[in-house]
Amino acid sequence: MIEFYLDGRSGVSPYLQIVQQVRHALRLGQLHEGDQLPTVKDVVSVLAINPNTVLKAYRDLEREGLVQARPGIGTFVTRSLTGSSHAALGPLRQDLRRWLAKARRAGLDDESIEALFRSTSRAMAEEEIA
Repeated sequence: MIEFYLDGRSGVSPYLQIVQQVRHALRLGQLHEGDQLPTVKDVVSVLAINPNTVLKAYRDLEREGLVQARPGIGTFVTRSLTGSSHAALGPLRQDLRRWLAKARRAGLDDESIEALFRSTSRAMAEEEIA
């Protein structure tokens, strides 16, 4: 089961962080069709946030067709976002770990690494379009 966390320094609203974490877990194959998300009560107790925040996140995920609420039972994953085979993720993850270690040795912090990744990814996408 997924365990949510909040990053107060991210500038991203708590409900959107929950939505993003579910999407990431679906993309990485950590959540599968039929898996149950934590109950609103459990998320509220762990994260110390308003229940409406969790409900808003779960409603957004339901509107996207990713989960379905079953009254009195819970919220369940209805589809995956995995775009590639899980077998391909292992070697890519190892390559990424090596690259991250190299970036940290070069003195980059997490924000710098993320900025470099995003700008490079955007540049590559623009090159593919051109």
